[in-house]
Amino acid sequence: MSHFLPVAFRNRALTPPEINQLSPVALAYIGDAVFELYVRGHCLFPPKRPHDYHRHVVDCVRAEQQAHYLVEYLWPQLSEQELKIVKRGRNASPGPSRKMSAKIYQQATSFEALLGYLYLTNQTRLWELLDSLPIVFY
Repeated sequence: MSHFLPVAFRNRALTPPEINQLSPVALAYIGDAVFELYVRGHCLFPPKRPHDYHRHVVDCVRAEQQAHYLVEYLWPQLSEQELKIVKRGRNASPGPSRKMSAKIYQQATSFEALLGYLYLTNQTRLWELLDSLPIVFY
């Protein structure tokens, strides 16, 4: 996955000063893409129609589901540093959409910021947390 990064950042974790240059919204932006690609990759088998892939991915990556994963499954496993990233993501969350509560939106942004942070700093930990989620791939 690190091949998606600029050459200067490939094959190494970003340092704390480099990470601190990124806003929580930027971390969430990357985290959103990482999570969607993770879910898409796991939905490939058994083969399905494109519409079925799409429907399942949307069910898994919607904000309400991300908030649920963070609060119910990831929160107890997080380190102090990871909790700081979650709080940064929550505090930087843009205004809520008309379709969901501010709390859900903040939790989903926090979830995405955490995934973005781990993608850039510790991919082993990222996969450990993602693999712990009870995502049903059908």
